[in-house]
Amino acid sequence: MNAVVLRELGGPEKLAVEQMPDPQPGPGDAVVRVRAAALNHRDAWIRQGQYAGIRLPIILGSDGAGEVVAVGEGVDGVGVGQEVVINPSLDWGPGERVQGPKYRILGLPDHGTYAELVKVPAENLWPKPASMSWEAAAALPLAGLTAYRALVTRARVERDETVLVTGIGGGAATFALLIARHLGARVLVTSGSDAKIEQARALGAEGGVNYRTKGWGTALQAMCDGGPDVIIDSAGRDAFPTLIDILKPGGRLVTFGATTGSTSTVEIRRIFWKQVSVLGTTMGSPREFGQMLALFDGGPAPIIDRVFPMTAASDAHRRMDQADQFGKIVLAGF
Repeated sequence: MNAVVLRELGGPEKLAVEQMPDPQPGPGDAVVRVRAAALNHRDAWIRQGQYAGIRLPIILGSDGAGEVVAVGEGVDGVGVGQEVVINPSLDWGPGERVQGPKYRILGLPDHGTYAELVKVPAENLWPKPASMSWEAAAALPLAGLTAYRALVTRARVERDETVLVTGIGGGAATFALLIARHLGARVLVTSGSDAKIEQARALGAEGGVNYRTKGWGTALQAMCDGGPDVIIDSAGRDAFPTLIDILKPGGRLVTFGATTGSTSTVEIRRIFWKQVSVLGTTMGSPREFGQMLALFDGGPAPIIDRVFPMTAASDAHRRMDQADQFGKIVLAGF
């Protein structure tokens, strides 16, 4: 099969199209012909050597949708020819509250979706919603699941609450905006780009601030009567102290990333005196994946920034590195 293979850490040019052996399904597995895949920041961090447990060579890619072409022994409920979306949360474990010790994400250490064919546990395949294109279905899994768990399971967002989504334009942040609006929440955003704030307005956000401007936190508080009820953050270090400061008393801050760094200094008194909750989250369970798919089936449409052919995966990575995208960057078939 054709695949985009990473054999050496570095820039986007390290991604090369090669011939790789076709994957064969083992017991409980299925092989999917990938019609579309999508990029995540995780892919870039692996490529740059900024992720734990890297092994090379590796086929990157957590997100994908396609058709089942083979199944292994003991597979029930998944058949050849079925159109599916891949849940990249592998071996989540028996509990809903947290992933188990064998948990991993498709695309490292298991070969991922930047290929004509990918092998996954059959239990991780879900019927593709008929309302979605291949590109839209491929855009959903990792970022959609992350945003869903952050808002619904962890923050328990309620109608008419004010939700602040930081770093709008990225995949998970964009899904968080769509889900929060679908749930009836009022949404504000931050970005380093005024143009992205205007794009968010077009999707239903009531406003936002550019975090490059002085006093951006105070400006946000003024927009929502004392601060947001919920903050969904993936930036981490640079904004974290300000986010704690502006959160409404009794509010919830959900964090699932650290794109600006993982170490931050926070005044602890702000947390206990305001009785706020700081909640971590990572991906989600199979149950949550099914609920997320159901929400988007006939609901809000995934926002796709640009579609590249799989052979141009390096160009797609360059766009992600430049942080110019709004929504998901998608790879079509070879």
